Amino acid sequence: MEDLKLHGFWYSPFTMRVVWTLKLKGLAYENIEEDRYNKSPQLLEYNPVHKKTPVLVHGGKPICESMIIVQYIDELWPQNPLVPHDPYDRAQARFWVAYSEQLVPALPALIRSTTPEEKEKAVEMIWGNFKVLEDHCLADKRKFFGGDKINMVDIAIGSLLTVFVTAEDIKQVKILVAEKFPLIHLWFDNFKNAPVIKENFPDREKMVATLKPIMARMLASS
Repeated sequence: MEDLKLHGFWYSPFTMRVVWTLKLKGLAYENIEEDRYNKSPQLLEYNPVHKKTPVLVHGGKPICESMIIVQYIDELWPQNPLVPHDPYDRAQARFWVAYSEQLVPALPALIRSTTPEEKEKAVEMIWGNFKVLEDHCLADKRKFFGGDKINMVDIAIGSLLTVFVTAEDIKQVKILVAEKFPLIHLWFDNFKNAPVIKENFPDREKMVATLKPIMARMLASS
């Protein structure tokens, strides 16, 4: 059995990336749920630079940053590969993983929006990124970004979409519009219904109940 420990928040898209990767690889690990407002001394010791989750501890050695962790796991455990073998395909996957980070700033903008105009502006920002994915990443109508099998692009973007659809309920807006983005909508259905992902997909009601006060606190501090 591998000596693996995961420090994270279960509701965080970045922790989800690591959980899904570990599950897809069939790896056992110890889950250490952190308190967002009172992080453990171990976490601060393992990640003294950013002091953030997730942190994977392997044999006492910490690895930080979600997608770095995903690639670390994939390199060590080759079963169910998540990074393409072909150099060109691997470069393309890494490009879209990097692009997925452009979705991240839109979430705080949406959380801090209070007026209809602010909400509309935040949603338009998200839609701009969705259009790029729809037109350039999923145009060949693949089941997953990796083709017939989930790869690291699905994990990177799927985690963020999970939080965006939760935010729909909290902020009373529609983000993932099937008529506007049919390929992304179909892909997300395929992704969240893939057996391993489905078994480890966070409950939407529990996500709303957990994230609503966190978002309210963020809004109050803005």
